[in-house]
Parts: sequence; C-alpha cells; structure tokens
Amino acid sequence: MIFLQAFKKARLLFFTVKHLKPVQFYGRLFRRLFRVRPELLPAPGLANQCTDWVEGARRSVRMHAADKVVFLNHSVDIKEHSCWNDPSQSKLWLYNLHYFDDLNAHNAAERIDWHRQLIQRWIEENPPGFGNGWEPYPTSLRIINWTKWALNGNILQPEWLHSLAVQTRWLRKHLEWHLLGNHLFVNAKALIIAGLFFEGPEADRWFNKGMDIIVRELPEQVLADGGHFERSTMYHALALEDLLDLINITTVHSSIPERWQSFISTWPAIAARMWAWLAGMCHPDGEIAFFNDAALDIAPSPQELKKFADKLGLTTTVAPHNGLTHLVESGYVRLQGDKAVAILDVAPVGPDYLLGHAHADTLSFELSLQGQRLVVNSGTSVYGSNAERHRQRGTAAHSTVEIDAENSSEVWAGFRVARRAYPFGLKIEENADFISVRCAHDGYRRLPGKPIHRRSWQMTDKYLRVSDNIEGLFHKGIARFHFHPDVQALFGDSPENGTLRQGGKQIASWRVVKGKARLVPGTYHPGFGRSVANQCLEVTLSKSSSEVEFFWD
Repeated sequence: MIFLQAFKKARLLFFTVKHLKPVQFYGRLFRRLFRVRPELLPAPGLANQCTDWVEGARRSVRMHAADKVVFLNHSVDIKEHSCWNDPSQSKLWLYNLHYFDDLNAHNAAERIDWHRQLIQRWIEENPPGFGNGWEPYPTSLRIINWTKWALNGNILQPEWLHSLAVQTRWLRKHLEWHLLGNHLFVNAKALIIAGLFFEGPEADRWFNKGMDIIVRELPEQVLADGGHFERSTMYHALALEDLLDLINITTVHSSIPERWQSFISTWPAIAARMWAWLAGMCHPDGEIAFFNDAALDIAPSPQELKKFADKLGLTTTVAPHNGLTHLVESGYVRLQGDKAVAILDVAPVGPDYLLGHAHADTLSFELSLQGQRLVVNSGTSVYGSNAERHRQRGTAAHSTVEIDAENSSEVWAGFRVARRAYPFGLKIEENADFISVRCAHDGYRRLPGKPIHRRSWQMTDKYLRVSDNIEGLFHKGIARFHFHPDVQALFGDSPENGTLRQGGKQIASWRVVKGKARLVPGTYHPGFGRSVANQCLEVTLSKSSSEVEFFWD
C-alpha cells in the first residue's frame, strides 16, 4: 500500500514538472540554496511627484477599527505582535493582512489615522527579511499600496520611506522566477512603481529591471483576444488593474527613458482589449463568471475597473452584443439573447507550465436568464492543500461531465495539475434560428477505457439544449448542472422534468430528454470564506449520452 501511494505521488509529480520551464527549476534551487541579507542603506531621494495622478480602482473596506480587520469574510482582532504570522490563520489570510489594500479602498480618507498606525506597526513588528510579510508577493503588493497611498496625497514619514526602499531592494533579489505568471508580473510592477516614486541610479535600476520583465511577460500573459493566459476571470481582473496602474504612473512621469516609450505606448490598446474580454466574461449582473480560481471581492469589481479606465481616457465602450462572441485565443464562447446569456468553457485549463489556479472544469458553462444567474460553477472559497480545496477544483463542482468519479484534469496538492484536459474539435454554427457549439476534450483518455467527452450546446431565444456523449469504455458518467442559491429547482410530474423558481416565481423549466435525473444538495462559493447551500441537477448518462433542455418564455 505504501509503495502504491508513493508510485501515484511520483506519477503526479512527473506529469506536473515535465511542463515546467527551466527557469522555474533554477528559481526554486536559488531560493533553497542562497539567503540574501536585507540592504538597510538610506532610501534614494523622492522623484518630483506630478499632479496628474488618477485615483485608481477602489476595493471593499478591510479595516473596521484600528486593530480589527476583515479578510476573506473572516474578522480578526490584530492587537498582538504575533498577529502578522499567526499560525491559526490561513496563509492567504495572512498574506492579505500584509497587502495593505485598505489604504486604497473605498472612503480610505476616513481611516487615515488607522492607516498611519498600521504602517508604523508593520515596520516595528516585521523586521526585514522575516515572516510572511517579506515573501515576494505580499512585499510587491505592499510596495504598490504604500506608493499609491502616497501618490493619492498622503505623506510617508522618513522611516516609512526607508522601509519602502528596503522592501524594494529585498524584492529585487527575490523575484518569483520559480512561479512566473501573475506573481512575476506583480513583482515587476512593484519595481516600476517604486523606481518612478524614487529617483537616482538605484531607482533607475529598479525601474529598468521591472520594465525588462514586463517587456517579456506582457505579450505572453495577455492573449490576442485580451484574455489573461491563466484563464481565471478573477486573475484577469487583477491583471487589468495592474496594467491600468502602470499606465497611470508612466503617464504622469515625464522622465521615462526614451527606449521604453514605444513599448509603453502599446499599453492603452492592450488594456482596452482586456476590458472587452472582461466584459464578455461577466454575467448581466455585472460580475465575473466562475472559471478556474474565481471569486468575488478579491479583484476590484468590473465597475470599478471601468471607472478607472475611463479616468485614464481608455476605450471601455465595447459591450457584449446579442449573438455569438468567440474569444478565440483564450477559449471561451459567449451566447447572448434578449433574455439569456450562456458562457461556455472550450479552453485549455491554462498555460502548461503554470496551472496553479486551474480547475478541472473543461466544457463547463454558466447560464443567466433575465439577469439572474441560473446554472453556475461552484466558485472558490479556500486555498491551500486541503480536502475542500481539492473538491472545489474537481470536476464534480462544475457544470460539466464527470466520468467514473475522476477529474477531467488531475488537480492535486492545492495548486498543481498533472495530466490535463485539452479541448479539440470545436465547431460553431450560427444562423437566424439558433447558435450551436460543439467541442470535445481528451482529459479522460488516461483512464483504462480511454473515454472522450463530447458536448454540444444549442441556444435559441427560448431554450438552451445541452447534449453530452462519451466515446470509449467507462462505468458511469454524470452531467451536473449546479444552480445558483437564489434558484429553487423542483420536480414536475416526473423525474424527467421540473421548474426553476426565484422568489416564488417560475423563471424557467427543465427537461431531461435522455438520462436519469435527480436533485441533490450542494454548496456554492461566491467568495473566499463563503459557502452557500444550493441545488444540483445530476443526470446519469444512459447508453453513453444525455440531453438536458432549459427553456423559458
């Protein structure tokens, strides 16, 4: 038994690391072998701060008192010195404590005294190089937030400026090459912002290093259709905010070296594409659909990002239109009618070397009707290596097909994926009466019978038909349709049909044309730390196929 478990773990590890880039190995090795000491030299001088700085996107309020904060829907008193590295809190919660997002949240000016106290406390209680707060990602976000707070008209004391410089030097020596992706991008953003906030040769080196990274990463991380390459709507919104912040600070500084000007001039067009992609991946309620790691109230809302982009004079007039929107490079399809919006996942789960935020959600979809979310994926409420994190990443938590109780992509260890599903055979047909989308994926071919899942969606003004077929040998296939918690599903006169109600009013009906149906309880996770009861329609495939219709007036 021990040998078998070791073999399975080794196999998962092999199929995970085979996709990594060499720099990810080197980065991990460097972090293990070398310890860099903090550099405590005096801070560089401050650059002349221009008056054209635009206030950025605002987040939800995180501080409810000078010593009480709420992160991930979890409130904690932070009176004690030990709060910064409290082992009873999750790693993500502690990271949020070190971000200082509240400095730039809604109505931040009302909490300025609390903010000043917290900055001073952080410096006194977090010695350079030690604890969660000095890991590269929270260090990057804290540098950004302190600097934006200052550019918004607040004063950083000399001791705080010195700490900011020490943090930037530390970050410069601890860039997250082992992770790449959004982490490395945020590292580079912090170097650029700090490099323009300060002046002199050292600040120039920070700026140039950050720009070197962005020059390489931006074309790779933002696909031609505007989508972020990790295929998470939440991280896409964070990446859009990052680019808007960079446009903001490079616009108001006149001292940008000429060699960077041409590249910087491309950013507004990229940001406009990213906004259009985000708009296409939102429901009519104005919030993001849940594909891969996604939850509300982590990134600024799409409305906040639009306001920020508008202030910068960027193009945000593009809105989703009725009919078909195909986001080709990222791999999503939006079907929109007068009453219904369906968002379909025909995408790879992410870039092969970076799948930390991937879910086993291939060929899942979400559906809104008359502005109300109807069919959903279950969302994300936790990070870490635990059973609930694994469950939420699994296929059964998504509105797609699970075969033999296996995941379509081998998600494991919180942020890893071994063998992964690749979609293929996408065919789209659009005419005056309906839109049809067909696609398949090979994620289950690792199983003994080498099954292939094929799914088709057909949408008209009055219904959405979802048909599933499995080619190859298998024991049991289940198509799941998770309903939003505000929706009540009821059986009709037989187990093959029923109604969907909201607020006591029927909004849609469903019919199982093929397959065996049952309603089961489930949970929906619209935010970190949140779990809401909902219902799920499970349809067991019959003779390798199933067909379900949702229809409305």
